[in-house]
Amino acid sequence: MPLSAEQVRTRLRGVAVGLLTPFDDDLEIEHEKIAENAQELYSAGVRTFLATANISEYHSLATNERIDVAETSVDALPSDACVLAGVGGSTDDARNLIHAYDRIGVDAMMIMPPDHTYIHEQGLLEYYRSLSSATDTPLVPYVRGFDPSIEYLASLTRVEGVVGIKYALKDPVKLGAGVAAGSDDVVWVDGLAEPFAVSFWAEGAEGFSAGVSNFRPEIGLELFDALSDGDWDRARELRNICLPYQNFRDETGQGNEIEGAISVSAVKKGLELAGLNGGNVREPIRPLASEEERKAEELYSQLEDDIDSLID
Repeated sequence: MPLSAEQVRTRLRGVAVGLLTPFDDDLEIEHEKIAENAQELYSAGVRTFLATANISEYHSLATNERIDVAETSVDALPSDACVLAGVGGSTDDARNLIHAYDRIGVDAMMIMPPDHTYIHEQGLLEYYRSLSSATDTPLVPYVRGFDPSIEYLASLTRVEGVVGIKYALKDPVKLGAGVAAGSDDVVWVDGLAEPFAVSFWAEGAEGFSAGVSNFRPEIGLELFDALSDGDWDRARELRNICLPYQNFRDETGQGNEIEGAISVSAVKKGLELAGLNGGNVREPIRPLASEEERKAEELYSQLEDDIDSLID
């Protein structure tokens, strides 16, 4: 039985860990490794999971693969875990995916950022309303890749079925204005991971998506507790030990000038260094080059030392 809307809101007030998609040498999905990662992260204390998300290589998965990955994630986890599954594309395709996810029993639909070249705020709101009419399952729109108005953000909180917003804009002031103008029963989630957790929390965020916490969940759980307790000094300390690896994720990689190109590969490397399952990546993502692998290992070692000194 999927969680209720109120239970989903409660789970959004926490650390949302991405379930990455491990691919084998033939770039086929290794479902048993998704399940192993989910169960290990649950055992560590995580209760909110993003399946078929951006970091799960959503855009490199066929529709049937998204459904299969979401089903693997739901089946692998106890009933008190919250599984959000990514939804996007045309209205008809998105509604069909929602219906498939509902048959599986996911707890919420994370509506992916729009992938259109030209978008209109009122058109986007209509898109969300159309998706909401297709399901009773809660929606969590993912705001990223465009610069919306505060009025749009406020209107988005009032779309029926929306229980949370994953906010991934590097603008904490706009977040605060959106929170103030929006509905009180919508949970705002920092979609830019640990680096923005402190500033976004001060503006009204009540949860955050994982960065290094995807493979070292104790950092995110400790950071969430510090933020919840108003222990800003400790929260900043915990945030700061995440920065070197998170900054590495933002790098371009070789033969490329687009920032963040190695982000997924870097997290998969972190999973492997932590004893979890990373696996290969599909195009257009590229694996880490050998020198990037070495840098990831050095940064992970530094992160591990910092964790040992800061977290009992």
